[in-house]
Formats: sequence, structure tokens, C-alpha cells
Amino acid sequence: MRPAIIVIDIIKDFTTGVLGSERARSIIPRVKRLLDEARRRGVPIIHVTDAHIEDDREFQLWPRHAVDGTEGAEIVEELKQPGDYHLKKRRYSAFYATGLDALLRELGVDTVILTGLVTNICVQHTAADAFFRGYRVVVVEDCVEALSDEAHREALRYMREIYGAEVVSSQKLLNRLGGEP
Repeated sequence: MRPAIIVIDIIKDFTTGVLGSERARSIIPRVKRLLDEARRRGVPIIHVTDAHIEDDREFQLWPRHAVDGTEGAEIVEELKQPGDYHLKKRRYSAFYATGLDALLRELGVDTVILTGLVTNICVQHTAADAFFRGYRVVVVEDCVEALSDEAHREALRYMREIYGAEVVSSQKLLNRLGGEP
């Protein structure tokens, strides 16, 4: 197995900004711990973040957020690290028009480990596109979050049943990576 960790949309507008919530902020310490161990083990970390244009059509569905070049579109400070990759996206899936697939193939990755926001939107659409491209999908259940418990649970169930995703806790994944319990 040659994994990469994909960190989806853990940005200021989704944690402390216009669409921020305590639910979103609550995963940051666990994601940080996972990323720190992954970096020690040489596992590539790829942040894929919303970076919308000024009049993006997504703003018909959601409040204006994560406009490219604004502070709200920045990765949260706790997770920024030199050496990590960073790709920008305008749609839900981290694969759509981002170059993610090409980067993963260049890195020799066969397994994507998904973390981030929001479980039933961007994470789920990314899982679908990873599955369609032949990647093994792992979703870290306590390092993703949705707007409600119900949406979170349903998305995890769906990804497990429809894409064959392995849904695992961060502690179990850390143990596999060789991290301390």
C-alpha cells in the first residue's frame, strides 16, 4: 500500500469564518496528530481547498465563501507545513479540474486517506472520484465532519457500502502508521 493523505477544505471560512462551526473546528487536533505522524513516516500530505471565483455559481447554494486570494480560503494555521502539497478547487470533488489524479500517480499512490470537511459533500464526492479512478479509499471517521450527526453517519455508511471505503478511526490508522497510542 502506498498512501497519501488528502486534507479537504480545512480552511478558515469553514472553521472560523462565514461557514465555520465548532463541529468543523473539533477535528483539527486529530487531523494535526495524524498529519504529524504521516510526515514522520514520509506519507505525502495533499491539501485540496476551495478557491472560488468572485461570482462562482456555488454561491447560489451557499453563502459567499473561500474566494481565491482571501483569508477565508487559507488553510488553517495548525495544519500548514512546508513540504505539503496544496491544490485549489472550485467544485466539491478534490479531483475535479485540480491535477490531483496526476499528482497521485506521479507519487505512486494507490490509496487515498480522506480527512476534512464536509463528510457528505466534498469528502463524499472526492471518495466517489477516487473510487472511479481505481484508488483504494480510506475515510478517517473522526477526522471528517458534517453539519449534523445524521449527515455524517449517512455519508460514512454510503461511502463504505457504495465505494468499498474503509472507514477507520484516527487511532487505528496511527497504529498502522507506527504512531504512539
